[in-house]
Amino acid sequence: MNDRPELLVLGAGPAGIGAALAATKSDVKTTIVDRAPDGGGQVYRSPIVPQTTSGEEGNRLRQALADSPVETVFDCRLWSIRRDFRIDGIDSRGARTWHPKKIVAALGTTERVIPFPGWTTPGVYGLAATTILLKSQLTLPGKNTVVAGSGPLLAAVAYGIIAGGGKVAAIIDIAGRGEWLASAPALISRPGDLRRGLNWLNRIRQAKVPIIYRHAVKAVRESEQGLEIIAEPVDRYGHGLANGKTTSISSDSLSIGNGLTPATELTRLMGAKHRFDANAGGWIPSLDGGQRTTVDGLYAAGDGTGITGADASFLEGQIAGHTVAYDLDRLDRAEYNRLISPLAADLKRVSRAGRRMAKMMAPRPGQISTIAADTIVCRCEDITRAEIDAAIDSGASDINQLKSWTRCGMGPCQGKTCGDVVASLVAARCGGREKVGSWSPRIPLTALTMDELAGDFTYETIPIPKAAPL
Repeated sequence: MNDRPELLVLGAGPAGIGAALAATKSDVKTTIVDRAPDGGGQVYRSPIVPQTTSGEEGNRLRQALADSPVETVFDCRLWSIRRDFRIDGIDSRGARTWHPKKIVAALGTTERVIPFPGWTTPGVYGLAATTILLKSQLTLPGKNTVVAGSGPLLAAVAYGIIAGGGKVAAIIDIAGRGEWLASAPALISRPGDLRRGLNWLNRIRQAKVPIIYRHAVKAVRESEQGLEIIAEPVDRYGHGLANGKTTSISSDSLSIGNGLTPATELTRLMGAKHRFDANAGGWIPSLDGGQRTTVDGLYAAGDGTGITGADASFLEGQIAGHTVAYDLDRLDRAEYNRLISPLAADLKRVSRAGRRMAKMMAPRPGQISTIAADTIVCRCEDITRAEIDAAIDSGASDINQLKSWTRCGMGPCQGKTCGDVVASLVAARCGGREKVGSWSPRIPLTALTMDELAGDFTYETIPIPKAAPL
């Protein structure tokens, strides 16, 4: 193992692989680390049962990585990153430590689910969590599933369930038909994705799945059949219609998601400057044209810098990899510009669709304001909307102050699940998302045991003080 690579890439999705491959073309000694058992990220997740289908983009990326000189470290959980560029992780062999010259953060996104009564009921899954079941485990969430929320994952998950032999009881989409039609010009910039999406919709129609537009899940109740999903009509801002008629659907599972948020814990721990952009998914690192952050030697690429999709992420990764090579004097200015210019042009073109989808997935004000007082918002610590409001009433005016008063964000997920919603609740009363800020990240970045942290030892490794003089 090379514990002092020139470049350490954190995350082996499209952005991370793009960065690693680009850097190694200029002979940059590169290591890539990911907690998954293989490369590809969430979008190209590798199944446990090997696929026989050839030509899949994920397989091509994984093969390109395998054929390259990049050192790969999979099944590794990163738990610490320091501003002196020391990175610590845990894998099956124990503790791992790296001291790279450069770092590319390509850690993707976190799923957002806006709380509603019953969202913690067994049988309720996140959309992204469902894709993990479908892609890596080849497992259905249930025999009869309602798919709900916003964005392109609705069709992707519904198609995956149908293709896997399951039944989709209904699709509940908070967007209206008009919003999807308005997205068509942007989607044309990615014809491959557009064809794939139309294929999904065609299969969904063939299965006679009802699509209920401009509705949101109001509540989930347990029933004899499993779950009762209550959906209500909403306006374009997510507010329930005063005279709207609710719809009740019986199922044994619900797959729901309200978009994605960029994963920025590592770039924030490193002290990089961030800015809030609701249409990009939330807080994102400030970057220059070469994917450099405001911290010297730290770069970022992919959906962790703003939701734009897999194609754009791969291009951003390539730009970051070439920039690392340039900053290490492996490329001169002319060669660097020759490599970057076409990538930047392609990135501008393919990002249109991703930005449009991110805008559609952004939380609508009514979804946040109508969260009931007794609804759990922070599921790790069982903190309700009423407790959050009480803390604000008592003077909590930013998200970290509220965290210390209520324990929101102190559980095992460290606020990854509830953070965006909690910040929106505080911001609605205290002056906007920029003012209330974001969680201050802490280590360990992931849950780990003391045994994992300490590693194996013998009595010979225990420091024993010398005997005191008589």
